[in-house]
Amino acid sequence: MPTSAHATASFADDPALLRIEGPIATITLNRPAAFNSIDLSIAKKLEQLAAEVESSDDIRVLVIEGEGRAFCAGGDLGTIGAAAAADNIAPVVGELLQHYHAFIMTLRRMPKIVLASVHGSAAGAGLSLAFVADLCIAAEDARFTPAYAKLGVSPDGGGTVGVVASVGARRAMQIYLAEDSFSAVQAFYWGLVAKVVPAVELKAATRELAHRLAQNVPAALAATKALIHRAHTTPVEQQLEAERDAIIDCMHTDEFRAAVKKFTSKEK
Repeated sequence: MPTSAHATASFADDPALLRIEGPIATITLNRPAAFNSIDLSIAKKLEQLAAEVESSDDIRVLVIEGEGRAFCAGGDLGTIGAAAAADNIAPVVGELLQHYHAFIMTLRRMPKIVLASVHGSAAGAGLSLAFVADLCIAAEDARFTPAYAKLGVSPDGGGTVGVVASVGARRAMQIYLAEDSFSAVQAFYWGLVAKVVPAVELKAATRELAHRLAQNVPAALAATKALIHRAHTTPVEQQLEAERDAIIDCMHTDEFRAAVKKFTSKEK
């Protein structure tokens, strides 16, 4: 398994960066001066980078992180405010979300585990991104701020997908309509965050968890993700059929045969 860093077309001033090290890819939101808020430039770049990750057979885990003091402060209010003042919200926000939601769709669809690594502020679309990922690890200093209700708008960026699937409709209603913000520890207790670590340990803990996830056989990893994400909308009979088909497909891999042989040899 390769471990050396893979050179990509990312440049230091790009709004999002991609780094690939063996089976682990990392997308870094790279607008630190704007707290990594989402404007059209970063939405387009994220769509492009996610497609690159999805197309690679070598990548098993995608980490998403933020550069600077925040994970992501949500939608870029400068862009949105200017659109509101010019009375052209629909075309501006529509184009922005066309690209950003394509990025979110790719995260959910890709047969890799997506791990959000959150520090500082995760607000609005940043909160949505943290929880639409398959897993989230957070620093103790992370704060999750729904933000939408204060602006008089509804959630976007996959927020109602990830949050509702994780905590259910009632808790999601509370989070989006009755919480100003909440801590990483509270998010952990609610089941939104897999692990909370000191801020200085976040990068190392993220790397450790990503490597643990990357040890999974690709076929099993992809099938498990697909089955889990469809479970809450699929009738039981169809879900059981999908489980049957998926496990049989996994059993046709060389990795499964080797694992069974190793296990049975220990029993003798």
